[in-house]
Amino acid sequence: MRFQRILLKFSGEILSTRGGGGIDFEKLKGFSRQIADVKALGTEIGLVIGGGNILRGSSTVESGMDRVSADQMGMLATVINALAFQNALEQVGVDTRVLTAVRMEQLAEPYIRRRAVRHLEKGRIVILAGGTGNPYFTTDTAAALRAIEIKADVLVKGTKVDGVYDGDPMKEPGAKRFDSLNYADVISKGLRVMDATAVLLCMENHVPIVVFDLTKEGNLERVVRGEDVGTIVS
Repeated sequence: MRFQRILLKFSGEILSTRGGGGIDFEKLKGFSRQIADVKALGTEIGLVIGGGNILRGSSTVESGMDRVSADQMGMLATVINALAFQNALEQVGVDTRVLTAVRMEQLAEPYIRRRAVRHLEKGRIVILAGGTGNPYFTTDTAAALRAIEIKADVLVKGTKVDGVYDGDPMKEPGAKRFDSLNYADVISKGLRVMDATAVLLCMENHVPIVVFDLTKEGNLERVVRGEDVGTIVS
């Protein structure tokens, strides 16, 4: 294997039902099986999930809500997704722990870096919820921060497309896909990999980012094995 410890990040929207929003539990089961297969290789996995399938702080702000309140609601949405994922992973035989940056001991353990690392060393998948625990920071930034803190070999971002393009491949058929990029290019070109804060954190701490299509069965395992999948930013 090329990567021994990974931080897997994906948006809540990838869990949405066909009607949009909510949790598609069949998708959840499929992603859980992929993650379990990678875990069986001996990979240590940290997982950060967005909450956009339930509530997006940015869109709530556009409706007139205070930004801090909107972001706090978004943090709670990530906890809902984390608990759903915990249940799905344990149904396929994987031991997990949910750690959240927003304290709620009845539901999950508080996030403590050393505790998260110890869980990983014991072979548990660690689901990191609640973002950074602060407003004005995205779950992309939370994923970059946690990847650095747990000393992940790579930040793996699962999406619905097979890499990073110079345009929206859903709307622009001629959009070009990149096999590899450097951090500076991502920021200067305004490419939609992750937000700029997350990319800068990864650049400053030398954490590579792999963007790939998580919806294709087996792709996560291929990424972990170091195969040529998606786009790598380094």
